[in-house]
Amino acid sequence: MAGEGEWARHWQYERLPGLDLLRARYLRHTFPRHSHDGYVLGAVSRGVEEVGMPDDTVHARPGTVVMINPEVAHTARAAGPDGWSYSTLYPSARVVGEIAAETTTIRGTVSFGETIVTDPQAAHLVREVHRAAEQGNALAADSLLRIVLARLLRDHGTALAPRPLRSAGASAAARAREVLEEGMTDPPSLETLAADLGTSSFALLRAFRDAYGMPPHAWLTNARVRVARRLLEKGTAPAEAAVAVGFTDQPHLNRHFTRIVGVPPGAYQRERKNVQETAQRPLVLSETWQNRQHPQTYDHRTAPAPSTPTRP
Repeated sequence: MAGEGEWARHWQYERLPGLDLLRARYLRHTFPRHSHDGYVLGAVSRGVEEVGMPDDTVHARPGTVVMINPEVAHTARAAGPDGWSYSTLYPSARVVGEIAAETTTIRGTVSFGETIVTDPQAAHLVREVHRAAEQGNALAADSLLRIVLARLLRDHGTALAPRPLRSAGASAAARAREVLEEGMTDPPSLETLAADLGTSSFALLRAFRDAYGMPPHAWLTNARVRVARRLLEKGTAPAEAAVAVGFTDQPHLNRHFTRIVGVPPGAYQRERKNVQETAQRPLVLSETWQNRQHPQTYDHRTAPAPSTPTRP
């Protein structure tokens, strides 16, 4: 579990649809291998983050931007005892695709060709999107988001290469994924799954890892957390969400959810509830709105943390 002095805020700004934001300081927290259905743009402001990619490990420092494409499995942890502080944007594929279509000649599925780049200005813009969103400044937040995405797409964007013809192993992995998605609450054993697909356990294990960057059991945990996120966003109680996606109980959900998302389910749901309530309020003058904003964070020691943590 994460250690003393850690805090995190994972939230949405109601006037920037299609974007999640995470701002955090981690010391001992370790993100297991997982993936996202959208993009990841992270800017470290203090310390060093070690990011494990399928074919490499990169070290993110202040002045760099980490760019991870959808469904690319990766890990993250501190590269030293002092941990790391960072601001991360999670734009949806729709948001990135629309900006790419408007500002670049990229056609097809957008991909970032590099995992990490040294670009202090882009890193600054990522942090400024957070600052503007936390102040309730929709004009600035939206503008800065588009500017930083256009900049990174111009310099590092490309079209995703066409997938090669699917091998027998890849086809088996795809069918196994479908079985796990449909039977999330009661998945078969690896041996049973492989036998039903007409292959061996080790052949399926290798094929699945090659296709999705992690073994079936890790992929299933990641998938369960994704579905749990959607349930929590709809207002489902964490205990009910846990059972609905196949976890044995709420503590089981809490453990895996916190490791993968970076905050526990309760804190995640409170932020979504705050967004929904804010969206239903009448608009007010910008200065008044900014004076009323009090970003909440999750403190790994004693949730909740101070309402306005020191900016990293």
